[in-house]
Amino acid sequence: MTRHSAQYDAVVVGAGFGGMGAAIQLNRLGYDNLLILERESDLGGTWHVNRYPGLAVDIPSATYSYSFEPNPHWSRLFAPGAELKRYAGHVADKYRLRRYMRFGTVVTGAVWDEANAYWTVSVSREGDEPVTAKYLLTATGFLSQPKKPDIAGIDTFGGKVIHTADWDDGYDLTGKRVAVIGTGATAVQLIPEIAKIARELTVYQRTPIWVSPKLDFPVPQAVRHAFAAVPLTQRAARLTGTALLELMMVTGVLHYKQLPMANRLGKLWCLAHLRRQVRDPGLRAKLTPRYSFGCKRPTFSNEYYPAFTKDHVHLETTSIARIDETGIETAGGGRRDIDVLVLATGFDLWEANFPAIGIIGRDGRDLGKWWRENRFQAYEGVAIPKFPNFISLNSPYSYSGLSYFTTIETQMRHMDRLFGAMRRRGATEFEVTQEANDAFLDRMTARLGDSIFTLGNCAPANSYYFNPHGEATLLRPSSTLNAIKEAGSFPVEDYTFA
Repeated sequence: MTRHSAQYDAVVVGAGFGGMGAAIQLNRLGYDNLLILERESDLGGTWHVNRYPGLAVDIPSATYSYSFEPNPHWSRLFAPGAELKRYAGHVADKYRLRRYMRFGTVVTGAVWDEANAYWTVSVSREGDEPVTAKYLLTATGFLSQPKKPDIAGIDTFGGKVIHTADWDDGYDLTGKRVAVIGTGATAVQLIPEIAKIARELTVYQRTPIWVSPKLDFPVPQAVRHAFAAVPLTQRAARLTGTALLELMMVTGVLHYKQLPMANRLGKLWCLAHLRRQVRDPGLRAKLTPRYSFGCKRPTFSNEYYPAFTKDHVHLETTSIARIDETGIETAGGGRRDIDVLVLATGFDLWEANFPAIGIIGRDGRDLGKWWRENRFQAYEGVAIPKFPNFISLNSPYSYSGLSYFTTIETQMRHMDRLFGAMRRRGATEFEVTQEANDAFLDRMTARLGDSIFTLGNCAPANSYYFNPHGEATLLRPSSTLNAIKEAGSFPVEDYTFA
């Protein structure tokens, strides 16, 4: 039987920071015949799609960037979203990634062709034929599929409806009666901005969020010059930011059993911030989470709580009964007429994004179906049994620490070791063994037993960390250093090569 050759060495799905990191690593490994497929009109992922007022990175910018491509020119400690978009463009230009990118192309599925030992990737753009590639890498982002709330009558509303992931830059909210549904990290950034210009703002809160002070300030020009002239200074800033995030999130949340005081300090820090900014005990009680610190991602803001102390801003904690042509009615019988409905309702993380496309592996295994029937799992957050030559960059147990770039670079390191082992053996195919996958899953499950997700009160959190099985399988329950170490030292015998 004659085998056909693939058109590309690799197809990468997604042109955000994860997809660009994968392409950079493939280039380093000697692969140049690449194709990056992106459904949006430009690169940047979430930093291209999101444009809502107040958009900014919610961890220090020196940490939220590639360690091998530091940006000494961030204007603030927490850079505005537009700067992240420009940084993405800079990376694409410097590493010559645009030549691989095809925009406005929705990938509809991928199937492993056993006879030819390559992936056939289908796209929906009119006139485009399926493409084939030796390797398939999915970098579709964790937060990429907007979620519309299932509320009676929402489609009958006659005013303006805006989802934060599809912001209408040309629509002016000044003087309008605005309702915001949702109080997650996006809403924390957006609500203070709307409060500045709206005639009336009502925020419908299902679950309050833990908010800590935001030590944000413009980066002085002298410091930027120092970062550019002496890169070691910026690396020190990055290390400091990473260490603080590690203490708050990884130690306090994932290692809760061993160090409960770290979690308690995070909680007390947030409660003190709330007490300083909200004097009204009734309002403060509404804004106080009833779930353990860390059950859902906390955030930073100095303006969120004060927004609710303004006379024209109302916090509604009674559930919404229905929406009609002119307004919102709550289960308690209250009603408010509005002009604009803003949906800060987040993303359909598990149902629409794990995986974001249909992927069929060896022996017809459907990845989405298999995950839902056999638990969400991926060896080292990268590979799945019966999916040869497949790297899943948005996987269970892949997210390490609070900075997405830690995850990206950990996976790049895993790729380097994996492809190096494959080449030394003269092989062109790899597949993780079922035994290695099972052992990794058992280890991660055991470690989750020490986390706040298992030992804390997370039921009221409505957290996207938890999958439909009720397991907190998004975050890797280990230290960032452990994830990086294992990415460069995992047993290559955990894979088979052909």
